[in-house]
Amino acid sequence: MGKDFLKIIVSNKHEEVAASKKKMPEGELRRNAYAIEGKRPFLENLKRFYGASTVNIIAEIKRASPSKGDIHPELDPSSLAREYEKGGASALSVLTDEKFFKGSFNDFLMARKASTLPMLRKDFLVDEYQVYESRVLGADAILLIARILEKEQLKEYLALSSELSMDALVEIHSEDDLEKANDAHAKLIGINNRNLSSFDTDIHTAMRFSSMLSTEQIAVAASGISMKSDITASQKAGIYNFLIGESLVRAKDTAAFLKQLRGEEP
Repeated sequence: MGKDFLKIIVSNKHEEVAASKKKMPEGELRRNAYAIEGKRPFLENLKRFYGASTVNIIAEIKRASPSKGDIHPELDPSSLAREYEKGGASALSVLTDEKFFKGSFNDFLMARKASTLPMLRKDFLVDEYQVYESRVLGADAILLIARILEKEQLKEYLALSSELSMDALVEIHSEDDLEKANDAHAKLIGINNRNLSSFDTDIHTAMRFSSMLSTEQIAVAASGISMKSDITASQKAGIYNFLIGESLVRAKDTAAFLKQLRGEEP
């Protein structure tokens, strides 16, 4: 794929959106989005705090990635969603990018039908069309990656997601990203331990940036979290929300491993 994964993914995403607009005009999609009612409590679940040992996990359904290749291409989204709920997850995240992560809208829909948990649509949103698309899909929250959006775009997409009764997880990885997030008054901040250009990972990234957030902002550590010690180290930095995908998808006993990460079982 080359050295800059993110640049390649974003370029492809613009092409996908252009093709989607030819199949479903944006005006029609917008009307459908505003007609959707009801929402599962995504942000509310991540606000749950019962002391320093709090662990709220957004459990991710992820088949593959550009850096790791296939992780679990034959996974069953319905079964995995049920295991995540059984294990005590606070929410679900589903990759819907098809070309680079082998996800799909169908994965999202299957997981939503199988579980009562609130759901994050995880993709590379570069156009407001995708925000409407997410609501029609049934998302309770969307991922907005600060690095791939201009300041005004981020503000507009945050406002639009709120209008459509969706929460937004704003992802950062650098000081510039955080400045954008702050300028947009983002409250839910996903701190990605992974550099999306190189896909290098350092779990200390979230710990470092969490200290820069305001008391009104909620940190979510994402990427590279594979064992209880990773969570414990992050808790010491004041982080109690985690987005975890690969280690859960690879686990032999998903629900038991999730409970272990949450501190319910030894």
